Amino acid sequence: MEHPATVCARIDFADPHHPGGARTRLAFSAPRQCLVAHQLAEVRGVLDAVQAAALAGAWCVGYVRYEAAPAFDAALAVHTADGPLAWFAVFEAVQPWPAVPHTVEVVWQDGMARADFDHALHRIHTDIAAGAYYQVNLTAPMRGTLVPEPLAVTPGGQSPPTEASAQALFAALQRAQPGGYSLYLDTGAEQILSVSPELFFDWRDGTVLTRPMKGTAARGATPEDDAAQAQALQASVKERAENVMIVDLLRNDLSRIAAPFSVQVPRLFHAEALPSVWQMTSDVTARTRAGVGLADVFGALFPCGSVTGAPKAAAMQAIRALERGPRGVYCGALGLVQPGGVATFNVPIRTVTVRNGVARCGIGSGITAGSTAPAEWDEWAHKQAFVRRASSVFDVLETLALRNGVFQSINAHLARMATAAAHFGYPWDEGAVRAALQGLLGAHGQGDWRVRLLLQSRGAVAAQAYALPASPARVRLQLATQALEQTDSEFVRFKTTHRAHYDAFTPTQPDVFDTVLWNARNEITECTRGNVAMLLHGQWVTPPLRCGLLPGVARAKALAEGRVTEAVVRVSDVADVTQWAFVNSLRGWIAADLVSPLS
Repeated sequence: MEHPATVCARIDFADPHHPGGARTRLAFSAPRQCLVAHQLAEVRGVLDAVQAAALAGAWCVGYVRYEAAPAFDAALAVHTADGPLAWFAVFEAVQPWPAVPHTVEVVWQDGMARADFDHALHRIHTDIAAGAYYQVNLTAPMRGTLVPEPLAVTPGGQSPPTEASAQALFAALQRAQPGGYSLYLDTGAEQILSVSPELFFDWRDGTVLTRPMKGTAARGATPEDDAAQAQALQASVKERAENVMIVDLLRNDLSRIAAPFSVQVPRLFHAEALPSVWQMTSDVTARTRAGVGLADVFGALFPCGSVTGAPKAAAMQAIRALERGPRGVYCGALGLVQPGGVATFNVPIRTVTVRNGVARCGIGSGITAGSTAPAEWDEWAHKQAFVRRASSVFDVLETLALRNGVFQSINAHLARMATAAAHFGYPWDEGAVRAALQGLLGAHGQGDWRVRLLLQSRGAVAAQAYALPASPARVRLQLATQALEQTDSEFVRFKTTHRAHYDAFTPTQPDVFDTVLWNARNEITECTRGNVAMLLHGQWVTPPLRCGLLPGVARAKALAEGRVTEAVVRVSDVADVTQWAFVNSLRGWIAADLVSPLS
């Protein structure tokens, strides 16, 4: 079959049996053929051809779209597909992993409106109460436009987005969501960028391993809070029930191809740490009967129950009624069949599809009788964090004072920057960072300077110095008129140049120094450029990190010295605060007055 010269693939898969061990990291280009199914009747034939090619020594990389489900069971309801139902490239040899030469930014539009989301949950709860099903995985697509780094300029302006832009976005997605089962596939018609943490199945040596992922919790703001979040996830009756429903579904699915009495559940309710969320997984395994082929494995398992609900047929009927269009590769299967036949496929969640510079990324969650709209909406926001981070061009940032040739609190600032670099997956070379700072001293060895230290995504360091005027003796602060949403965001917990969420609260009155922020729980958090301290009932206090704020260097020093203690302060407590202070390492401790935003 004809295939475009641009077809290529990259695989970066964890070892399903030893997740912390060596990874399968392979690149491919120039396939000898592409195997494509456009009709339901062709899907099994493509999978049979893939298995035959792999057994003959080829590498096969490709996908099965969610809408291919009726090829295996006519009772599974889907929308009309928006592309081939199955697509695999057959490669002869592995190629070197290519470099990615540039960066890309994506401007995203939100997916489902909150009112539509609430309406959908109401319909699901009504159906569950009527006994139609137990759980439904509801999803919606986000859509975005790629804004590539200029590679060429024509008389008409900037060149259009290219495959290189999609490759750059894939690299950024991998930094945002490291580990798991990452796969980049350019079919010529579209680019598929998957950084899925979820294993669909691994089939080797006559054994199938499935690892459904169901159950989510946000990461904590401190190590203690983070551990507590993981423990709460594993102990949650609602999350455990949601997980075990899918485990039971997978056990039933596997029994269709399993040798007698071989279906087992060797691990239940395991908490896996991802950058923005904790996810709960369980393992379900089986030995396959003699004569079972790749198409039979798909026939038993596809689509994965974790992205449908239970029972599968009823849940998929509800999905078709609730969702406005096809899911595509998202929630289907994407993977690799190696020479000899070992097959490993992910569930393509955390997956972006790009066509002609337009990106699409599905977000979803499992809805049960115990689900609430606010909690599920927050879960969707947490799950979006990986793609929003990858779609933004930002640097890790530190701002520190240089006074008469001495960097103030330099060790604390560099320790915080190193922590942020590790979180975002940015290369960290402390020697290079210190050298960049030392390079400023020749021209800025005397006087007071504000130093802006930047760490870029590929490890490049930049340091800039600006004159630092004397700090005012007293400043005016205003209280925000609305909550700062998602105060548990990584862009709140770590200091970066991505500051749109703070910029929205910048005071418009010239005599107001900064804005005091508060979260959705009506808890005071911080200012947009520093931390805040309050004299409440005779005690100086500052909000704890779990309220959602940057761990400021000057704040930490004030806590260590006993000048302040941590305490939750609500907006309703503001009237009882008798003194205020703005605190950061650049300006120190500045007395403040809280004023009305309109005064």
